[in-house]
Amino acid sequence: MAQISARTAKWVKWSVVPAALLVSGLAVSQASYSAFSSQTVDAGNNWAAGTVKLVNNAGSAVFKAENLKPGQTGAKCVTVTSTGSLASAVKLYAKDFNTAVTNDLSPFINLVITEGTGGTADCQGFQPSVTPADTSELTLASFGTKSTFANGVGTWAPAGATTAAPVARTYKIAYTLSSTAPDSAQGGTANVVFTWEAQNS
Repeated sequence: MAQISARTAKWVKWSVVPAALLVSGLAVSQASYSAFSSQTVDAGNNWAAGTVKLVNNAGSAVFKAENLKPGQTGAKCVTVTSTGSLASAVKLYAKDFNTAVTNDLSPFINLVITEGTGGTADCQGFQPSVTPADTSELTLASFGTKSTFANGVGTWAPAGATTAAPVARTYKIAYTLSSTAPDSAQGGTANVVFTWEAQNS
């Protein structure tokens, strides 16, 4: 047998490496296509915040009571509608109260706030709630201290509404100038902004 030269033997030795790499590459290539696969997707995912929204039918000041005398009384009804999509709690409280009280009149104006349904602005047809807790009796002075949602009055907790089916509650606000009002209260004034606020529950 003819003797292989050292140069030929070296060439044969190194030519084996590319061949081995080629075989290895083919094995990897074939292996990457050797498994079945399947996918499932859930498209269109999104998030949107709900809403809390209140409107009332008063349109302007509920009360413009003037020239009152001790023992005189009156009442007005305001219907508040919730159109928000979230369940919420609604509270009634006062704003801008202390800035417009003169002659210390407010402790002698008694308020009775009753929740219910229906009724005109003059409370014709108003139906009070059967729950005693839905009635708040307090003076205008004490109501004036309830200036935030946290200490407001009322028990209404509307469920989430839709545009087609908003939910509403009527608030009957009755007042009486106390028969014990002193002479010093003559000519006195008191002003308050009735504020209803909803917070989602």
